[in-house]
Amino acid sequence: MNDNLVYFEDLEVGKETYFGAYPVTREEVLDFARKYDPQPFHLSDEAAAKTHFGRISASGWHSCAMAMSVIARNLTGQAGLGSPGVDELRWLKPVYPGDTLHVRGTIVEKTPSRSKPFMGSFRTETVVANQDEVPVLRFTSIALIRRRDAEGPSADPTV
Repeated sequence: MNDNLVYFEDLEVGKETYFGAYPVTREEVLDFARKYDPQPFHLSDEAAAKTHFGRISASGWHSCAMAMSVIARNLTGQAGLGSPGVDELRWLKPVYPGDTLHVRGTIVEKTPSRSKPFMGSFRTETVVANQDEVPVLRFTSIALIRRRDAEGPSADPTV
């Protein structure tokens, strides 16, 4: 067992973590839109100018992917086991090229598993804000994590 890892028992409800920042580039917004969300307001200055966005904006799904990138790169010390999903997702404001996204998460609940004693779950409310501290994205997710003192074959992460 790696004692440097963060386990279920180490999590504190109410603790906020700043995961880091992500600079949004025009090239990445266009590339993502071409591949995954080819709507005109993500691809064309002229088309975007005719919408409530006013200019090219990042896809909401791209905003989620950028936030996940920041989170995943900064979770290197967790005994994580993945996630069964997101409970709630809200796109609050457009994300534009030139913005810098800042990602923060607060643990709002943790629950030991009744059926799998080697793990527990926790809920995190994540808020993504731009450089002006204006929230642009909010989601509540569930994550699975190993328990430190779990016994049995499933407690070993290599099994």
